[in-house]
Amino acid sequence: MSVNGRFMPEDRDQKFSRIVENGAFDVIVVGGGINGIGVFRELSLQRLRVLLVEKNDFCSGCSAAPSRMIHGGLRYLENGEFSLVRESLQERDALLQNAPHMVRSLPTTVPIRSVFSGVMNGVANFLHLQTKPAERGALMIKAGLTMYDWVTRRRRVLPTHDFRGPRKTREQWPHLRKDTRFTATYYDAWISHPERLGLELLDDSEAANCASVALNYVCLTTGDDGALTLKDNETGASWPVSTKTIVNATGAWVDVTAAQLPGQYDTATPMVEGTKGSHLVIDNPELSDALGGHMIFYENSDGRVCILFPYLSKVLVGATDIRVNAPGRTRCEEEETSYILQSLAGVFPDICVTQSQIVFSYSGIRPLPKSDQEFTGRISRGHFVKRLDGPVPQFCMVGGKWTTFRAFAEQTTDDVLHELGMPRVCDTLKLPIGGGRDYPEDSQSWVSETCAKFSVSAERARHVLDHYGSNAHSVLTACNATPGDTSLAPDCPYSVAETAFLIRSGRTVHLADIVFRRTALAITGQISTDIIARVTAIAAECLGWDAARQNMETASLISELGEYHGVCQQTLSNRSK
Repeated sequence: MSVNGRFMPEDRDQKFSRIVENGAFDVIVVGGGINGIGVFRELSLQRLRVLLVEKNDFCSGCSAAPSRMIHGGLRYLENGEFSLVRESLQERDALLQNAPHMVRSLPTTVPIRSVFSGVMNGVANFLHLQTKPAERGALMIKAGLTMYDWVTRRRRVLPTHDFRGPRKTREQWPHLRKDTRFTATYYDAWISHPERLGLELLDDSEAANCASVALNYVCLTTGDDGALTLKDNETGASWPVSTKTIVNATGAWVDVTAAQLPGQYDTATPMVEGTKGSHLVIDNPELSDALGGHMIFYENSDGRVCILFPYLSKVLVGATDIRVNAPGRTRCEEEETSYILQSLAGVFPDICVTQSQIVFSYSGIRPLPKSDQEFTGRISRGHFVKRLDGPVPQFCMVGGKWTTFRAFAEQTTDDVLHELGMPRVCDTLKLPIGGGRDYPEDSQSWVSETCAKFSVSAERARHVLDHYGSNAHSVLTACNATPGDTSLAPDCPYSVAETAFLIRSGRTVHLADIVFRRTALAITGQISTDIIARVTAIAAECLGWDAARQNMETASLISELGEYHGVCQQTLSNRSK
């Protein structure tokens, strides 16, 4: 369905009706994180009938907790993973072109305190003679950045690196710790709204192939006879489905899922192990100003690489890297918060950052390939596909990260196409995503024209461009259809009509979907008691919630904010004053 030229997904009941009419699929993808969404898109574009099954909301698990970097993996060079760096750089550059409304270049600066440190250690690591890194000096970093530039020499999208001596370093970075001797700046990228990009990929997929279906809050179960059933977690209703192949894209849960689905899975040889990564979002204008628009890519005292960069008018810093024994919902614990704040003090010792300035925290499990590496930073961030035999062949996606989701999906799709004896009919490397299609080359002119056409402020125009790209005019047209549209709260960029539009068009089922993943209300620290009440009322009108449902959704959201993101009820109340 199309409204104002923009694809609008079917509602859940319409999708279930289609499954009742025909429950036979070529492929069922289990897992609606970025890898599952990526392979759903890739398979759908090959003209296969695909069902995507996600037990919670799309991009609500591991895919909701990335560092929000789209990068080539500079530190992977030290592990000798040249093919992964090459692939990551290719995918980074592709995302800069295909999703310019959400993926943007990011100058990245490395503080350096010595010249020769880490040379012998780096050689030993490269030869796999030891695992834990030593501090990298200027020579090691210069060599790595030169190689990083060399990989992209034939298709350069971003500038090459720049190296500064002591005087220029002190001039540009006066707040860095005093023993910083050099700095090196290279370019990678960052992503503003990763969960929203996942939704745009889904919209593109279903618009291109009306036979494919993506559903959140459902699960796939197997009967004793091996028959597959799709269950709606919201109502308990279920329907029989069938498929020629299954793709297991459940990330950290890939082993758990493999054991539950048809296929010859060996529990003695797990495919995935997880490491927990936690991040903080900080409201500290002095720290933000000190960054000067750069990301600082630095080493903590234990050798762990950390990142610090401006994010949606706040500062994002992370991350920890802690082994976990089993997949599950995680949160940033007090000791992790202390670790991250301590690491900050080691970079900008003159800038005071306190716990009270943390507006949001989040944590997730990286689904890494099983490894015997002692130091978690040495575990590969690569990916591979493992096929499990059975009455329905199962293809397990092991590893992966946001930057390489398209390449991983392409690899998995090629394996599935080979299984089905079908040719590839479409390539996605240069295929625009959602609002990245026909994105304006001159954003300033676009803003001026939009202000005149829709009678909105420049700030409002920039907001919709940054969120929706070339779909921004469709959103403003929908908002203009609501007389007297107002902001959700003072200084909040989201309007009432915009929120209603997102709820109706964004596959929203629960209040948390809109607060955490359809908007940036939570992660930027805007969410408050007043905004929760207003969004709940809008959702109730759009989705037909009664008072009991509204109370339940509100209580569940507030509980999730407090338990997993460090935002308690008192904080929410204080933000409403």
